[in-house]
Amino acid sequence: MRHLSPADYTRQPWKNGKGVTVELARAEADGALLWRLSMATVAEDGPFSLFPGIERNLTVISGPGFRLTGEGIALDCRPLVPVAFPGDVAVAATGTAAGPSEDFNVMTARPLPRPDVAILHGGAIPAGDGLVAVLALAPLRVAGRAMGRHDLLLGAGLSGPVAGGPAVVVRIQGLPA
Repeated sequence: MRHLSPADYTRQPWKNGKGVTVELARAEADGALLWRLSMATVAEDGPFSLFPGIERNLTVISGPGFRLTGEGIALDCRPLVPVAFPGDVAVAATGTAAGPSEDFNVMTARPLPRPDVAILHGGAIPAGDGLVAVLALAPLRVAGRAMGRHDLLLGAGLSGPVAGGPAVVVRIQGLPA
C-alpha cells in the first residue's frame, strides 16, 4: 500500500493551456497510459482537453460545480456526484460563473473495465479485487491509517473501515499483473 500526500504530487499545464492539473498517481504500459488520478480547478467556461482512447470520470470535490456539454453529452457536474464520459469527445465546461470548482479525475485506458467511483462517508471499503485508491476530502482514518485532506492511499485489494470523511474511493479492475 502506498500513502501519498500533496507534497508527492506533480503539477502540469493542461493540454489546452487553460489551467493546471495536479497529478496524484499514474501507471503506464509500453509508453501508453493505463490509468491516472488527478485534481484540477475549473474556474471558467471553456473546452476540456481531448484524450483519445481514454475513459474519464470526474467528481467535483469543492465548489458549486458546472455543466459539461459536447456531442451527445450533457452532464451536470455537481459536488460529490461522479460523472463519466469519453476522453476523445470534445466537451466544454459551462455555468462556472457561480465560482471555481475543484475536481478529482480518474482516467483509464479504454480496454480496461470502467472504474467504480464512489463517495464514502464513513463505513467501510468493501473487499474486492483490483487497484483501490482512496482520496481523503477531509482528515480521516482508513483501515487504521491516518490521512490528511487530499492524501491518497493506493493498494491492490485495499479494504477496511473508514472513520470520518468524506472520501472518494476508486476501484480499477483488469490491470495487468
